[in-house]
Amino acid sequence: MGGFDIIGDIHGHASKLEDRLGGLGYTIGPDTGAYRHAERRAVFVGDLIDRGPEQLRVLEIVKAMVDSGSALIVMGNHEFNAIAYATEDPERAGDYRRPHSDKNTAQHRAFLEQLTRQQRKYYIDWFMTLPLWLELDGLRVVHACWHEPSRDEVRAQLGGDRFTSVEQIVSATDKKSPLYAAVEVLLKGPEVSLVDYGLPAYRDKDGHRREKARARWWHKGATTLRDLAEVRGFQAEDGTPYPPLPEIPVDPEDRSYVYNDCVPVFYGHYWRTDSPVHLDDWTEYTACVDFSAGKGGSLVAYRWSGEEAIALERYVPHGADVVAQTPAD
Repeated sequence: MGGFDIIGDIHGHASKLEDRLGGLGYTIGPDTGAYRHAERRAVFVGDLIDRGPEQLRVLEIVKAMVDSGSALIVMGNHEFNAIAYATEDPERAGDYRRPHSDKNTAQHRAFLEQLTRQQRKYYIDWFMTLPLWLELDGLRVVHACWHEPSRDEVRAQLGGDRFTSVEQIVSATDKKSPLYAAVEVLLKGPEVSLVDYGLPAYRDKDGHRREKARARWWHKGATTLRDLAEVRGFQAEDGTPYPPLPEIPVDPEDRSYVYNDCVPVFYGHYWRTDSPVHLDDWTEYTACVDFSAGKGGSLVAYRWSGEEAIALERYVPHGADVVAQTPAD
């Protein structure tokens, strides 16, 4: 294989996915019916489901590619949430490990409405087989955060990089469990408590009140709250833009998630809305490929061909001419 094409969060947008695969040179193989490339493999960073109008088609495309060997995938938090939403509590009949609250049900509505019960079970069983990270030859892939202590905890609890039992899902959804904390970091990313630093709560992109901000674990030089906490695009509780964060030092524990390795790591999850060629506070070894395809943005890919550091010209946004966006392989 000549390299990997790392593809961002799809969120039920099959048309964008097929357009992206076609632009990257993937065609449907007559033997398997799956998209494939003669020299490369796709890598999906998770969050295939929820939000978009083409949930089933996305799942059909990606699973066929994974099954045929033309793609790899890691679990996203939306796949994990779907598993937990469908997992009945062994000790409380009728309760589920992800509560069927109005908020949670609304988040899963597209998946619940567009797939039959049988189809949902089929794909949730498949979600259970997905690894929480990939460490390939020369690159790493995770949905939200590459964090060695969290990976170590998952390996210790699961005996590997994926779930194999309902009991493990129960533990991973128990807020008192070390496994819960580890999975939260890998699939949702670490957070910084704003209120602990004397700052107000904010409203996220869906209008939910939050006291913790996502930590910019990819910001190698982060030493202050302004460096580390991610509040761009959010609103204060009164509806005004959230004010700039103060440049006050952060606790060592909050900085402990910052990525300092020199191996490229690719991730999704963070709903970027700026241009893929604007790295801002990213290091040369971290690359987000989520540019809000689920909310009207681009389905972005990164064409990795063995380079030791991230190269901006290898990003391929939705609808772009791949030849113009990347150097020759």
